Amino acid sequence: MPIQTTLSLFSRSKRLLSLGGLVFLVGLSACSSDTQQSMPNFKLSEISGKVLTQDDFKNKVTIINFWATSCVTCIKEMPQLIETYEKFKGDGADLMAVAMSYDPPMYVVNYAQTRKLPFKVALDSDGSVAKAFGKIQLTPTTLVINKKGKIIKRYVGEPDWDAFHQLIQKSLAE
Repeated sequence: MPIQTTLSLFSRSKRLLSLGGLVFLVGLSACSSDTQQSMPNFKLSEISGKVLTQDDFKNKVTIINFWATSCVTCIKEMPQLIETYEKFKGDGADLMAVAMSYDPPMYVVNYAQTRKLPFKVALDSDGSVAKAFGKIQLTPTTLVINKKGKIIKRYVGEPDWDAFHQLIQKSLAE
């Protein structure tokens, strides 16, 4: 791949490192992609014990954040996720933070309780939900799902918060 193509593909990256003709991306900032995949069927438990399925999010703009307590960026973005939830919950948006299967449940419960997370916090104990949403392995990965149940945006890493809020507003208006 020509270097110009590589540079344009990674225009949001912080820097590229070239060694012997190979180009390595260093310090990737938030990647996002547009998609129109439907929200898959899933079943998982909130830390409260309540079982959640895709039906709990019907006709809502839904934000699903895959995260881990060991993920520095996940912890860094949590206050903005709280702010986003508080800003849009009255307009019909919902947010669920899904802890990755490798995250110890007690760490997740402790984090959610001590930070008083106001949205749904669920445990993907067997990794099936991350797999159902497209084999999610990197955290944070945040999905925006429209009222029709279509995934309209997938962010890997911390999103551009202004653009993220604009997308949610636009989706709520549809």
